[in-house]
Amino acid sequence: MAGADTDEADGEIGGRLFFTNLRRGLVDEDEINLTSVGIDIGSSTSHLAFSRITLERADARYIVAARKLLFESDILLTPYADGETIDTEKLDGFFSEQYRLSGIGFADIDTGALILTGTALARRNARAIGDLFADAAGKFVAVSAGDEMEAVLAAFGSGAAALSAGKTVLNIDIGGGTTKIARCSEGGVDNVTALDVGARLLAFDENHILTRLEPAGIRIAQDCGVPLALGESVCEDDLDRLAAAMAERLMETIGAKPPTADSKALLRLPPLPAAGKPDLVTFSGGVSEYIYGREHGSFGDLGPRLAQKIADGIAAWGVPVAPAGSGIRATVIGASQYTVQVSGSTIYVSRLDVLPLRNVPTIKPRLELEHADPAAIAAAVGAALGRLGGEPGAVALCYSWAGSASFARIDAFAKGAVEGLGAVLRRGSPLILIGDQDVGGLIGLHIAEHFRLSAPVVSIDGIQLQEFDFVDIGTLLEGSGSLPVVVKSLVFPGASHGRKKSDGR
Repeated sequence: MAGADTDEADGEIGGRLFFTNLRRGLVDEDEINLTSVGIDIGSSTSHLAFSRITLERADARYIVAARKLLFESDILLTPYADGETIDTEKLDGFFSEQYRLSGIGFADIDTGALILTGTALARRNARAIGDLFADAAGKFVAVSAGDEMEAVLAAFGSGAAALSAGKTVLNIDIGGGTTKIARCSEGGVDNVTALDVGARLLAFDENHILTRLEPAGIRIAQDCGVPLALGESVCEDDLDRLAAAMAERLMETIGAKPPTADSKALLRLPPLPAAGKPDLVTFSGGVSEYIYGREHGSFGDLGPRLAQKIADGIAAWGVPVAPAGSGIRATVIGASQYTVQVSGSTIYVSRLDVLPLRNVPTIKPRLELEHADPAAIAAAVGAALGRLGGEPGAVALCYSWAGSASFARIDAFAKGAVEGLGAVLRRGSPLILIGDQDVGGLIGLHIAEHFRLSAPVVSIDGIQLQEFDFVDIGTLLEGSGSLPVVVKSLVFPGASHGRKKSDGR
């Protein structure tokens, strides 16, 4: 690469400033094509999808211009070695076969997300699952997706968000253990919630002998007077009653009926704010396959019954059901297409071996940068660090830049940032700066030349963040001088669970 390349090997201190690349033409500067994978491993099902994403440069950042789904895997009922431990050997065999069928290998992947939900989030499972994809660890990042992120991914992956231009669309993502709900408008997600309703809260064999029974399933059964016990049979009438009770709790949660104590007790997130009927309803998740008539078989759970009861409830509510293109694959398609931002190409990375960085908390203090004062900047950064609590490792300082990139402004910002992040740097963590405008390379180079830090410096731009987001920064994209960045939002109890529209995530 041209610019500030040295003869030192990647990973040695010396620094690389990525402004230009002799192997890159103008089309590569303005357009980047990525092969992305979304891998979803959950309590009930596991699967993956490959997509091609075309990003075009718009001013100081890249935006997604086109998405093409390349391959959708089969759906695997997540295998277990025992009640809580996922059988990683069977998972490995499944994903190896799906990669083979797709014709896409680890080496072909540019970016993506490994989504772990439910039981897969358990420490012993997460570590073992991560080892399966160690060969591609630098290409995509692991996302421990909570209910809110799953709801957002499903809303985008199902097409509900895109459908909401000029109307309100409610996406209902019904899986094996939980249901995630997202209210969308103007192309974005306004509010989300989730509750313990799902098709595999109980499972049974061909003789209707119960083989799986989740705590939420026990609770719902007790509420409607259905006795359940592992190893005992359950009759058709009781299965119908359980499905009807779950559908009733869901209808109360989406506002079709007044909420009751039973439905409130199943909530996993704060309830949706009161609102009128949506213009449309879409469905995603495994149960949606029955609602849309794409699946007719039985997998020893409540899927077909639950789908029918929910469809009946929505029809009685009088809201039209719009077709959705993804169904059970909505979350994984959302992961492969919507979780990535790409940094600008004027970035500075002093040591490439510090990448990838994962689960880095961000701070975004209010900074006066027009007439920047280093002491004031340091104080604001220190206060923002205090809001994180504890002693986090790496922390990313996010800032908004407007106007010229004069020496005086850059120097004042750099002094304040280094001083304010002093405690982080003394713990051996890298200095991570993320801006929204095209000055990351200049700021990083200035710090490297004038401060002589022992800590690695990662200064990137073209990324839009909010305070308390978490970011994963991947390895350099060959030929573009950019970095893939996955953004995860953290929402606090009692705060708005909405999401800013058109935020690029």
